[in-house]
Amino acid sequence: MPTDREPAFSPTGLIANPHVQSILVSSPLRRVLLRRRAAPLLAASRTLLLDCGEGVRLHAWHAPAAGAPRGLAVLIHGWEGTGDSSYLLSSSMRLYAAGWTVIRLHLRDHGPSHHLNEELFHSNRIREVVAAVARLAELFPETAMCLGGFSLGGNFALRVAARADANGIPLARVMAVCPVLDPVSTLDAMERGPRVYERYFMMKWRRSLQLKARLFPGRFHFGNLRRFRGLRDMTDFFVQDYSEFPDLATYLSGYAIVGEALATVTAPTLLVASGDDPVIPARDLPRLARPEPLRVLATARGGHCGFLPSAFGDSWIDELMLDWFENGGRA
Repeated sequence: MPTDREPAFSPTGLIANPHVQSILVSSPLRRVLLRRRAAPLLAASRTLLLDCGEGVRLHAWHAPAAGAPRGLAVLIHGWEGTGDSSYLLSSSMRLYAAGWTVIRLHLRDHGPSHHLNEELFHSNRIREVVAAVARLAELFPETAMCLGGFSLGGNFALRVAARADANGIPLARVMAVCPVLDPVSTLDAMERGPRVYERYFMMKWRRSLQLKARLFPGRFHFGNLRRFRGLRDMTDFFVQDYSEFPDLATYLSGYAIVGEALATVTAPTLLVASGDDPVIPARDLPRLARPEPLRVLATARGGHCGFLPSAFGDSWIDELMLDWFENGGRA
């Protein structure tokens, strides 16, 4: 299936800059404004703990629809994001306002979940996320389930979609926004681009690891986490010392979705990518398997999970996700 080019998102002026898009989408002011507008969703959200087997539990925020739900939307944040991250909260509140039950699923060691599992998060922990989505299907058997994700969460969503049939998960539709395609390319992009992205993720990862060490004081001894030169160096250390993978290359290839990784996707799936994404290079899109249900929509602009038509307006993604989940992308 060829890559679609979507002309509907075409920002102009300063807002079209990919770095403005990528940084503004998670800016503090935007986050404050979004939380005010998302008050009904936040007030309705309750903790849901999901038993994923093998002693693993994952945390989610569950906001049931006010009436008969139009569907169940399960959304996954990006790396070191949370269910309250601006990009995810914005789409969540649009779906909730339209009558959907919304589940904001946390990956291990994200959001308020560091205490739930002793072992550290890493990006190859797909089995527990598949189990969490399967458990949600059991808990809500009468409601059509749609799955969405952003950045690394989009990568997880696509890997769940590729495993859905084998695990009896009845996915109605799937949407991934700026998913990680090839982790090696992402590391390269952050090393060659503005250092703001690498520093941002390293700062958030350090905070997460420090919290984990406080919660399990006899288990983890990370030393000075500021000693690492960059994300590649830091990831290599944790792969060698705190994972089952023999080396960095094996670890990174384990969660890449290029090649045949998506060949078994059977649910209607929309992958949205931006040609100017400074973190996820669009050049890797041709390397994806293209089963018939997978549609790739590539915009020229949008940055990383931005897609903002104006500084503080709703993301273009919000309406697109609602439309895709409800009727297959008529917009």
